[in-house]
Amino acid sequence: MRRVGLFEKNDPNAGAQGDRLVQWLEERNIAVVRQTASPPGSGGSRENRPPAPPDLLCVFVLGGDGTFLSAVRWIGDQKIPVVGVKFGDVGFLAEIGEDALLTVAGNVLAGKFTTKPRMRLSISVIRKAQTIVHETVLNDVVINKGALARLAHIETYINDQYLTTYKADGLIVATPTGSTAYSLAAGGPVIHPEVPGILMTPICPFTLTNRPLLVPETVRIKIRLGKKSSDIMLTFDGQAGIAINHEDTIIVRRAARPLEMVAIPDQHYFDILKDKLRWSGCRL
Repeated sequence: MRRVGLFEKNDPNAGAQGDRLVQWLEERNIAVVRQTASPPGSGGSRENRPPAPPDLLCVFVLGGDGTFLSAVRWIGDQKIPVVGVKFGDVGFLAEIGEDALLTVAGNVLAGKFTTKPRMRLSISVIRKAQTIVHETVLNDVVINKGALARLAHIETYINDQYLTTYKADGLIVATPTGSTAYSLAAGGPVIHPEVPGILMTPICPFTLTNRPLLVPETVRIKIRLGKKSSDIMLTFDGQAGIAINHEDTIIVRRAARPLEMVAIPDQHYFDILKDKLRWSGCRL
């Protein structure tokens, strides 16, 4: 029996749409592996449940971008196509509306769909020559200081060549997909998902000439904290995090496997961008 995944927001509307989709799929002899998103800050569900079965045809995500990121953590590095169904405001990751859900599901079952790859980042945290954390993110990895902490001193290297020491509230290392998330709020540029690069955006830098920097996707970024830095957290897609200190080395590089997002016909990135950012000419 063929199977699909259903990952939904803990919300009555999402649950009702999930029930509708499950009934529709079961009428077509399709089994459903159903999961509900965990609350924010609980580890994005990956640590609390088994990973997605590798034989899933697709994973449908019912919710917003936060739910989508949780679903991506559930999928892990597996090559399983994923499609997001939005509720309420337009999201950058959840692209289709509730009214198109069954139409898209029918196309998926019939194999009438294509996918578009979204680059992800692989992050390793090394402490005393041991890798203590390894994560893969779709949006970003963020170094952030606590509310009462002093400025963080963040030493950065590109392919082992020293770049600079950011004196700032933090540093965001983002994919093009993540350029419209926290990085955008911190003053970073919008990068089209097909542009091959990694974005480094300092958060409230002490030196105003420390501006966002786009580097090639092929580079290896090494990050260390100065000894004066304290009360610092490293977070992954806003889903999970770890406290870090000057003894840690963070290595960021392009992940070996991108995320495969189902391409929606007549759905254009720039239309979503205009709607979300309320640019002139957007649909109200």
